[in-house]
Amino acid sequence: MNSKTYISGIAVVLLLVATATVAAEALSEHVKNVVEYDGRSERDQKRDQTSNPTEILTFAGIEPGMVVLDLFAGGGYWSELFSRAVGPSGKVVAHTNTAFRNFAGKLADARFADKRLANVDILLTEMNDLGLGRQRFDLIFIGLVYHDIYFHADFWPQPGRDYFLAQLYDALKPTGRLVIIDHVAKDGTGPTHAQSLHRIDKVFARKDIESGGFIFDAESAALVNANDNHTLDVFDDQIRRRTDRFVYKFKKQK
Repeated sequence: MNSKTYISGIAVVLLLVATATVAAEALSEHVKNVVEYDGRSERDQKRDQTSNPTEILTFAGIEPGMVVLDLFAGGGYWSELFSRAVGPSGKVVAHTNTAFRNFAGKLADARFADKRLANVDILLTEMNDLGLGRQRFDLIFIGLVYHDIYFHADFWPQPGRDYFLAQLYDALKPTGRLVIIDHVAKDGTGPTHAQSLHRIDKVFARKDIESGGFIFDAESAALVNANDNHTLDVFDDQIRRRTDRFVYKFKKQK
């Protein structure tokens, strides 16, 4: 390699680094504006203290124009943030099912009333037939619900892990990402505390998701809480909304 080629190579590397830095700074500023939007409710702003949306949205790589699925969206806290983040050129599908409608339907109705968030579509389907389509989403987000594929109740249809993950895999674009947040259970417990504590072993969860063809991409420490001993039900007032949570990002196999 001659000196000119070497210098040219360095210049290309520096240009790529500079471009990536500018893009990261632009994303950071965009996310900051989304979270600090003054039209957000007092309730949502209070939840920000424990949900850390600035870091989560940045980690997810949310950008204008994306198509996002908020799976089991509940009251729509994340759906509204995604809506602001993807903007009018993007789309958010806020998914719910019968169980979540019964639990958080009034909150969701108030949030989405009168097409307040014009780029959000509501999808009501059950877990065993999500009806997501194929290669539709740039981002699929599952907040605090992955453990529920191991939860058993008459009101909660179970598709089985393989079929559930297959539905997500098919619905994600080839360049899309899957982001999952969930409550951490004690190491080595697998899915055994999904029923009693609504938690899941993070090591088990990662391997579980990888079994569906997803490739682990990154992990965020944004919701780590070292003071959670992983023994309390997540709805216990001593730990509610302050649980130790893992945040994983996956991509599809090439």
